[in-house]
Amino acid sequence: MINFCTLFDSNYLTRGLALYESLQKVCPSFHLYVIAFDNKCFQFLKESNFSNLTPISLNEFEDEELLKIKPARPGAEYCWTCTPSVVLYCIRQFNLPFCIYVDADMLFYQNPQIILDELGDKSILLTEHRYTKEYDQCKESGIYCVQFLYFKNNTEGITALTWWRDRCLEWCYARSEDGKFGDQKYLDDWLERFKGVHIMQHEGGGVAPWNVQQFKCTTKNGTIYLTNRKSNIEFPLVFFHFHGLKFFANDVVSYSGTLYELDKEVKEVVFLPYVEALLELERKVKKQGVQFNVNGSKHPSPSSPKIYSTYLKERLMQYKTGRISFRQLMRLKLNKHYHFHKLTSNGKFD
Repeated sequence: MINFCTLFDSNYLTRGLALYESLQKVCPSFHLYVIAFDNKCFQFLKESNFSNLTPISLNEFEDEELLKIKPARPGAEYCWTCTPSVVLYCIRQFNLPFCIYVDADMLFYQNPQIILDELGDKSILLTEHRYTKEYDQCKESGIYCVQFLYFKNNTEGITALTWWRDRCLEWCYARSEDGKFGDQKYLDDWLERFKGVHIMQHEGGGVAPWNVQQFKCTTKNGTIYLTNRKSNIEFPLVFFHFHGLKFFANDVVSYSGTLYELDKEVKEVVFLPYVEALLELERKVKKQGVQFNVNGSKHPSPSSPKIYSTYLKERLMQYKTGRISFRQLMRLKLNKHYHFHKLTSNGKFD
């Protein structure tokens, strides 16, 4: 049995359901614990009575220390603050031998047991960002990504978790300050700070918009494979993190922000099926009577001039910080950084 935990609210409902369904497909024995960050999400999950999924309300989860700092940390900052507390709560409340935190906007394509097999006698597993060079934000955002984190219910695992929770209670904001950023930068020195830490080695885990440029993407018999462009080593995609994917109120979806270059194959093989799955889940829950926003769309998509302006600003920042050369700056490729797609009235792509 592989125990997972995550958190999301009603705006991320379809993403959370897609994560759950992907685990159902590839993981023979799992359980997903969900901290529902609003009542609409909790009631839907509770009434749906999904197998292998336990919804947990904020009333059950939040303790005095979290409630004390909550007013000063709205939105994402409070979610980040809660991350270590989510894992700790699930381990203690359900007496789990271990628990893996996963972001809700992820999808599994292979059984994650292949990653856990790396652990040996280690108690903690971290996932590196593995940034493509021109997108490297390790200094600002951290070496490791809080997207797939394993903690064993033993002295080593709980010691690291409680230390991390204490730090996040003290400070957890969406800005860089004194070597900190959100909940992530706290992980940078864990190889030295704590015992029993393992860094994920399988390149098929932790694939995301900031590193997918390093791989060629193909499919064979329905399985997605990635090939490292430098080593030419091929491996199956285990999980993908759809960070930055956004729905807009004018029936537009953006696969990612303009910063990251995405090639045609990645869009067609990875992003398109994911968005179609989210749209199908939206139609499904609407038929069940759900009337609230389930994909987080709030505002219309930006205009073309605004998109281009944002892209230019991002490229200039990359140049100023030494991530790209002047020659790369002059080689503008907006077509590979434009990830906006219009949906038709029936929720399909144009």
